[in-house]
Amino acid sequence: MKFVQFAKSLVRDEEGQDLLEYALLVALIALVAIAAVGLAGQSVNSIFSAVASALSAAS
Repeated sequence: MKFVQFAKSLVRDEEGQDLLEYALLVALIALVAIAAVGLAGQSVNSIFSAVASALSAAS
């Protein structure tokens, strides 16, 4: 019940709305950053795998 009362107070309070907007913005930025790191990680992994197989083939 305390959480519901807290949420209702945020809806009525303009400062709470600003805080909620910032929290949503931070969450969105975090999701985009996680997705970007995941995609970049896969690309880097494939590059290093190609380099490793080229080096093993050369030796």
